[in-house]
Amino acid sequence: MFSNWKIARRVSSRFVAGENRQEAIQIVRKLNQDGFLVTLAHLGEHTLTFEAAKIAGEEIVLLVQEIQNEKIQANVSIKLTQLGLLIDTELLESNLQKILLKARDTDNFIRIDMEDSSITGRTLEILNWCRSSYSGVGIVLQSYLFRTEIDIVSLLDQCVPIRLVKGAYLESNLVAFTKMEDVDKNFDRITNLILDKSISCDQNKISESFIFPPLLAVASHDEKRIVSVIENAKLRNIPNKLVELQMLYGIRRDLQEKYREMGYPVRIYVPYGTHWYPYFMRRLAERPANVWFLVKNIFKT
Repeated sequence: MFSNWKIARRVSSRFVAGENRQEAIQIVRKLNQDGFLVTLAHLGEHTLTFEAAKIAGEEIVLLVQEIQNEKIQANVSIKLTQLGLLIDTELLESNLQKILLKARDTDNFIRIDMEDSSITGRTLEILNWCRSSYSGVGIVLQSYLFRTEIDIVSLLDQCVPIRLVKGAYLESNLVAFTKMEDVDKNFDRITNLILDKSISCDQNKISESFIFPPLLAVASHDEKRIVSVIENAKLRNIPNKLVELQMLYGIRRDLQEKYREMGYPVRIYVPYGTHWYPYFMRRLAERPANVWFLVKNIFKT
């Protein structure tokens, strides 16, 4: 199986910060020293057993605590299917309660990653459930889904921090745009909707440490999308610190450094763990340059 190939593991290390928490934290410390913010993610999704979901929840609780212990600048992203969404509601809520309690105790922020469209509605329901007990929880939205422009209305009314992505799951043309130009147009349209609420939602909210992100986090390596949001933010007199740019660990370090030097908060999404294969394959599918990187490395000793 490809996921067992030595070359796949070696090349995936470009995108995955090790297989355990300690390895990931060392990478986060270096990124912090270089002036980058971080969101840490323990890899895993579509967990199918109680035991696996429980272990995943325990790992995230330990991760949140270790962020404080190690004094690194990072918050945490989670996937609900890793924590029991597809198994049992009580199991999921038990895991989330422990994570949210630890986040509150350590004054940290939790971001719920969005997965495929079959669970988008349920994910937003769980987001509301989480925020009823702890407001330091945000969400990811995908611009390729038709429903996103509708979903965003209530989220903005509640000033929920949003990370906007294009979307990386294979979706039907019944629920998602299939042409990239339409995905991009929707991305720009939605960022403008968020920008319109940024000042009112973000005033007196951003901490000096930037653990808690602003209302808008633009997660893209498409520089046209980045330039568009920056220009539109300037038209609205929105300060740089309220436009967070997020990029993936191992991809487009040139862009990461460019916008950090321009004074924008740049947060790197840093995944770690043994369940690296699905994440790795999505990174290859998203960007042809990543496939070329893999091919070149196959022939290296």
